Amino acid sequence: MGLLFGFPVLLLIYVLGLFDTGSPLFRQERVGRNLKPFVLVKFRTMKVDTASVASHLASSASITPMGGFLRRTKLDELPQLWNVLKGEMSLVGPRPNLFNQAELIAERSALGVYDVRPGITGVAQVQGIDMSTPRLLAETDAQMIRALSLSLYFRLIMQTALGKGGGDRVVR
Repeated sequence: MGLLFGFPVLLLIYVLGLFDTGSPLFRQERVGRNLKPFVLVKFRTMKVDTASVASHLASSASITPMGGFLRRTKLDELPQLWNVLKGEMSLVGPRPNLFNQAELIAERSALGVYDVRPGITGVAQVQGIDMSTPRLLAETDAQMIRALSLSLYFRLIMQTALGKGGGDRVVR
């Protein structure tokens, strides 16, 4: 039902993205449940020729004007609903990282974080913790997994929808 109502928004962002970057969707291989790779889909927020790195390593000069808006409002995450429908992700869970983030993979593996599906949002996102602090992120994800309840699940969705958290940080 939500996808039906959200479709006009998705379509509008897609069309505007055609004018912004010429390629409105961004696809990237990420680490999924049990370390299985999957292709994450987002609206593109950076120039097409930007290197494939974690957001905290990217330059703010790479972000397009529309991309900045999409990141601030978290609308760039909407296409990940496709990943949720395919069973690759959950609405709430640890954010999926890149395979080249070895330190984060080691920290998360040691704490069992990859035993669950990655999510569009989670405790780390609403608390502003990003992938630049691998140990803190892995520990926060593991604590969330242990404490997750139906109440917390929906509270995190609401906090994300209302703009809590910093979104993906970039180098200024």
